[in-house]
Amino acid sequence: MSELPQVMDVAAYQEPGVVTVEERPVPHPAPGEVLLEVAHCGICGSDIHQLRDGWGNRPGFVAGHEYTGVVAAVGEGVEGWSIGEMVVGGSSPKCGHCRRCLENKPSQCENRQGAVIDGHDGAFARYVLTRATSLLVLPDGLSPREAALAEPLAVALHGITRSGIQEGDTAMVIGVGPIGALTIAALRARGIGPITAVEPGEKRKQLARDLGADKILDPADLEIFPSWEPERISAHAVHVVLECSGHKSAMEAGFHQLRRGGTLTLVGAGIEHPTFDPNRFILNELTICGSFVYDKDGFERALELLASGKMPNDLLIEPTDVALDQISATIEELANGRITGKVMVAPGLSTQRGAR
Repeated sequence: MSELPQVMDVAAYQEPGVVTVEERPVPHPAPGEVLLEVAHCGICGSDIHQLRDGWGNRPGFVAGHEYTGVVAAVGEGVEGWSIGEMVVGGSSPKCGHCRRCLENKPSQCENRQGAVIDGHDGAFARYVLTRATSLLVLPDGLSPREAALAEPLAVALHGITRSGIQEGDTAMVIGVGPIGALTIAALRARGIGPITAVEPGEKRKQLARDLGADKILDPADLEIFPSWEPERISAHAVHVVLECSGHKSAMEAGFHQLRRGGTLTLVGAGIEHPTFDPNRFILNELTICGSFVYDKDGFERALELLASGKMPNDLLIEPTDVALDQISATIEELANGRITGKVMVAPGLSTQRGAR
């Protein structure tokens, strides 16, 4: 690989809805770190909240955590990674010794110090720093573009794990954005179904059909029962509902689509808080559980599944990559449901510095 440049382009948050391309110094890896030249980085739902809605961000913040890249430099003490090797960004290491880590539940590490990104800027940039222990090998036969689905697929797989769904159970997936779409595809790959998809957008309804959902419903099709009918069961009732939209109304509607003893798994995050009828909860012995990030082996399983041929990778990714200066406009399109698949940012594409 040629000598590293002194500066690079990054897509930096300025204020809600405003992301500009800036020139910054290329960072150098500290001991235990690796510098990657980013190949592809997917736009996540959390990126939309952070960059469009301004969730907890400071000006200058660089998002992006669903990435693949080429090893450009290694820090002192790094072993097992070579310059020029294609890799996949994985999860940040957890403490490994708290109760939850010892229970193989790293998503709930009692000593975690961040949600997803490990303290460095994200991968909406030409280069990104990461811990060497976070990296995974790109599987044979899987393109870097497809492998960038590993992080969101790991999220979907963790939601499936948390739901406890098993063969013979029926499933409902609410919200066919990237995580919902990956959830449908993963359930289908595991032979679980029938699967009901709930989605208002026509393009995403068609995507759900293409991914193998057995029934497609509009949110208006879901009945919410009054509190004086706590034992009334929906005609669309399923064993497991995986709520992937993060909308208050969807969480509440999903709760009413459970069979007795069913489970509602909340995968999508939102600002508005849902309300649930405690009598329906008690009389039908329902379960509501949250799902945050990944299983311990989530990235490995995601990469294996993506390389297996069982996943329709081409349906899950938008056909055209976007450059750093197109992120703001693309996020607006994603937020409004006009884009159906996972959008990949390719920082190597030419950009206009300062563009919004």
